[in-house]
Amino acid sequence: MFFISFTRINERGLKSMELFIAKNAGFCFGVKNAVDKVLGLADEGIKVYTYGPIIHNSQVVENLRQKGIEVVEKDEEIKSGAKIVIRSHGVSKSEYQTLSKRGAEVIDATCPYVKYIHSIVEKRCAEGYKIVIVGDAGHPE
Repeated sequence: MFFISFTRINERGLKSMELFIAKNAGFCFGVKNAVDKVLGLADEGIKVYTYGPIIHNSQVVENLRQKGIEVVEKDEEIKSGAKIVIRSHGVSKSEYQTLSKRGAEVIDATCPYVKYIHSIVEKRCAEGYKIVIVGDAGHPE
């Protein structure tokens, strides 16, 4: 753990403040796994695409693009035989099937926690539950 101590002056006078920074910081393991998976493929010299941005971080996506990893947004952009990595937040079952039907080799980098939630929703739907998802309708999750 890093430790930083500094002082600041406010309207009441001199105050001391301490700031602790965690030893480890960064992506959750699902995002790290997805990025590592796509980088590993690229390092092997395999031409790989991600179906949508692999994660919601424009700097990482740009870094991957510079390494030759392209983002495709629509299934029409996918050629038969292309290696497509599913983003860490997953895709719908129908999107997965569409990618497979287009002849793409689908490499799933969906976070295991996200997959678990998907399985719960699928199970509850099959049991007749009505599922309500609250959020941004345009957001890929």
